[in-house]
Amino acid sequence: MKIDLNSDMGEGFGRWSIADDDGLMNVVSSANIACGFHAGDYAIMDRTVRAAKERGVGIGAHPGLPDLIGFGRRTMAVSDADMEAMLAYQVGALQAVAARHGHRVTHVSYHAAFGTMANADEGLALRLARTIAALDRELTVFSMPGQLTERAAEKAGLRVLTLFLADRAYTAAGTLVPRGQPGAVIHDLADVRARVRRFLEDGSVTTIDGSRLPVKARSILVHSDTPGSLELARAIRSEIEATGAELTPAHRLMD
Repeated sequence: MKIDLNSDMGEGFGRWSIADDDGLMNVVSSANIACGFHAGDYAIMDRTVRAAKERGVGIGAHPGLPDLIGFGRRTMAVSDADMEAMLAYQVGALQAVAARHGHRVTHVSYHAAFGTMANADEGLALRLARTIAALDRELTVFSMPGQLTERAAEKAGLRVLTLFLADRAYTAAGTLVPRGQPGAVIHDLADVRARVRRFLEDGSVTTIDGSRLPVKARSILVHSDTPGSLELARAIRSEIEATGAELTPAHRLMD
């Protein structure tokens, strides 16, 4: 079995950083790179792309809302047209940086509220998918299974890679437990190991209420801003390798 391990990266700003991106880059197979709206800037994007190229890590755009203070986790009153334009702006910026280093953007993974807004509006989800298709029809869209983003991408003729979120709690309905609620973010290393092991063994996760939820996915996500993310990523990779699975960048899973 081949599987991808991805993480959101480049989510600092200026002199500030929130994660050990260099360490994570040695562990993951794909990096979702912030494009300057919710986090990141031109210099961080440049360094992150260069590091990914050197390590053979696949890269994708991680577009968010223009909300540095709220880290892109607050919904905003913006029009569909603005959402399309800011998506194109961010993906295009990363494509330019990648071209400079002889690398290529191969996927798009929405950040936080940007993705939440898309998954709450079928029309918006389709408009965003068509924007991605207009930029590059070979781009793969990352999505949790069963979301509007997944269906919209397929309707727009794009490939979709579904995700299992190793460090976030699930509800029985298959959605994420909202941040701020007890147990929404999973920090315990043993708990993350157990969740990943179960996902790899039988394709399921134990929800916040203790029920079993099937999860159809081929990529595992660990958020870089989760405390201890590097240790979590290493633990996830060790569980993947223990099953005999082959860690593979997202774009190679889609070939």
